[in-house]
Amino acid sequence: MTAPFVFAPEVETARRNGAPVVALESTIITHGMPWPQNVEAAAKVEQVVRDAGAVPATIAIMDGRIHIGLTDAELQALGQAQDVMKLSRADLAACLAMGRTGATTVAATMICAHLAGIAVFATGGIGGVHRGAEHSFDISADLRELSETPVSVVAAGAKAILDLPKTLEVLETLGVPVITLGQDEFPAFWSRSSGLPSPLRMNDAAEIAAAHLMRGRLGLPGGQLIANPIPAGAEIARDVMIPVIEQALAEAEEQRIAAKGVTPFLLQRIFELTEGRSLVANIALVENNARLAAQIAAQIAVQA
Repeated sequence: MTAPFVFAPEVETARRNGAPVVALESTIITHGMPWPQNVEAAAKVEQVVRDAGAVPATIAIMDGRIHIGLTDAELQALGQAQDVMKLSRADLAACLAMGRTGATTVAATMICAHLAGIAVFATGGIGGVHRGAEHSFDISADLRELSETPVSVVAAGAKAILDLPKTLEVLETLGVPVITLGQDEFPAFWSRSSGLPSPLRMNDAAEIAAAHLMRGRLGLPGGQLIANPIPAGAEIARDVMIPVIEQALAEAEEQRIAAKGVTPFLLQRIFELTEGRSLVANIALVENNARLAAQIAAQIAVQA
């Protein structure tokens, strides 16, 4: 590898021993919550991965190098860092070249994970096709990344603020397998139900791992999207969330929020309109996804 990698000691040991590793993104730390709650939540997600039998590798760009896994000190530093770049495929190399600090989105985390030999990545929800994309052309780079980079991504579906039918259509066009765990309906992030059928259903981590390995044997490019429904006790029902999302979208349009400002604005308004329930649900689903990702990574290690 010629990329400037730094492996945390825990991750380096896992690589030497062939132990399962799960990649985690860093934008949730730098752009998702304030300090110190961001660091506390990240540390808890890492512990969920460990408890499920794998090693967590939170990925971030610091001092012009790609950190695969963060020490406690690095996690604290990132959690308090200012002027952190939010990185996707387009700006990952530029951030490294400039020696800046950057937090990885889904697309950038997938790229770094694959370069580091990590097959599974846990996140909250992927980006996708935004409402009104037929006019704005606002479509997340996450979708194309899933079609090109061979990493299985565990998420609670796509973020519910998006146009979910169009997101699924684009994923189908790009040839990305969308596998929902344990149910026939595609989940909608905060809600277990979206009203949309899932393209594929699998019922355990072993099946998902087998499909990941089979894609490699067939030489198929790209990864898999594993849609893991939020735990029933943590969900906000679809009929509750729909009017909240619609109100937030209407306010964004009234205020002419656009481009990279849309998602942060919507998530903040939804947090306010649900009186914090959306954040509680978000944390629960991220931990649930981390647990499943660890199980899939362990199965890949066994079956490979």
